[in-house]
Amino acid sequence: MKALIVEDSRLARLELKSMLKAHPKIELLGEAANVDTAFEMIQQQKPDLLFLDINMPEKNGFDLLEMLEDVPIVIFTTAYDQYAIKAFEYNTLDYLLKPISKDRLAKAIQKAEEQFQENTVEATPVSSLSHNSQIFVKDGEHCWLVYLHQVLYFESVGNYTRVFFDKQQPLIHKSLNKIAERLEPSQFFRANRQFIINLKHIQNISTWFSGNLKVIMANGTEIEISRRQASKFKQLLSL
Repeated sequence: MKALIVEDSRLARLELKSMLKAHPKIELLGEAANVDTAFEMIQQQKPDLLFLDINMPEKNGFDLLEMLEDVPIVIFTTAYDQYAIKAFEYNTLDYLLKPISKDRLAKAIQKAEEQFQENTVEATPVSSLSHNSQIFVKDGEHCWLVYLHQVLYFESVGNYTRVFFDKQQPLIHKSLNKIAERLEPSQFFRANRQFIINLKHIQNISTWFSGNLKVIMANGTEIEISRRQASKFKQLLSL
């Protein structure tokens, strides 16, 4: 598994590099001291795993994730526990507080390896689903057969996805990225890292802060379209 360290502290990078020597399955591609350097390295080297500091000068770890189209597995490394809740909103795999213990690092790497194996399992190619396709949704003992055009939006919840249709919102054990692979981009749009929205169920669109857009869905839910995705959204719906 190819990894990249993103950390502004030279001493912290050296310490983590030393600890990673005990984990031969981790191939360290390199290290970056800031977000912009890390972004270029990720684009070029395509790491499977990031050891990502949060509190860095100019741009922080969350800014880096917003810049990426395809996000690797992320293990946050930070000295500040107040970022924990926000970190998991970004679907990070784990959150390590400095100073990092060997045992805690080992557990995080084991989780990363399991996630990596799951991500790389060869799957039988499947065709895209149309708006009239019917999907089977199961949440516990409850099951539904739902036409895709009935789905308002999908929401990422860690490695799960919540499906919103009618007045139902079951949680299914499939990542938002996996679901996105089967959806027609002319019908469903990735608004941000957390949501895929059904274009047919948008009731209103308005400008929002920092170049973002805000849409109101048919059930009244407000969903923000990130600045990076806003330009794609405008192109998709323009004449």
